[in-house]
Amino acid sequence: MDRSLIGDLAHTDHPIASPLDDDTVDALLRRALAGQRSVLDLGCGDGTWLLRALRLNRGLHPELHAVGVDLSGAGFERTRTAADAEGLGDRLELHVADAAMWSTDERFDVVLSIGAAHAFGGLVPAVEAAASHLQPGGRLLVGECFWEQPPNDAALGALGASADDYANLASTVEAVRSAGWEPLHAHVSSLQEWDAYEWSWTGSLTRWALEHPDDPSSAEVLTVAAEHRAAWLGGYRGTLGFVTLLLGDGGP
Repeated sequence: MDRSLIGDLAHTDHPIASPLDDDTVDALLRRALAGQRSVLDLGCGDGTWLLRALRLNRGLHPELHAVGVDLSGAGFERTRTAADAEGLGDRLELHVADAAMWSTDERFDVVLSIGAAHAFGGLVPAVEAAASHLQPGGRLLVGECFWEQPPNDAALGALGASADDYANLASTVEAVRSAGWEPLHAHVSSLQEWDAYEWSWTGSLTRWALEHPDDPSSAEVLTVAAEHRAAWLGGYRGTLGFVTLLLGDGGP
């Protein structure tokens, strides 16, 4: 099975593809979008962040325009269908494209890039790419991993990572400040949020495989779930953190 489809299946019960609970997502969107008219999500997954944004702003800012870009496009039709059913489809655009290469003349009040820094070559390049689509005075909402504690060999092996792939939290924040952006707010995902996300990720795949034993991809999907669960529980649990930062332009 195509890995983008496996990823879409893994997020069946947790469509926010990051270790964030529903209340946190809503709170972050309310802060970021207060009084704003347009939002872009680079590396948007299935577009769930944007659909949530439109729902939250249905009454307060019914003119909100939401645009998403993702290379896979997995789940786009599902999200478009949901948006249409809720009367939001005319305010949602989803584009299948490389978020790092996509261009438009439109500039946005808010740009999101949550858990997609790898597509840009790291956090600072992701911030710079997001900023290139931003209106003057706009806001960025970015989410990225960091080391909660120095990673041991088990964590690095489980992630297929090196110790310099991420920094600690303080250094992560200083990196975006050095790039000219100041934190207006942040949320550090709790271990409970990580656990809920990982159990959902592996559980959704396991359930699908058990419910489709005759599907040619069933064994592969079950293996992916088991390998991911082992890497998390036996490797990076409690070591890999995640921070979501709301940023304002710090000027020169």
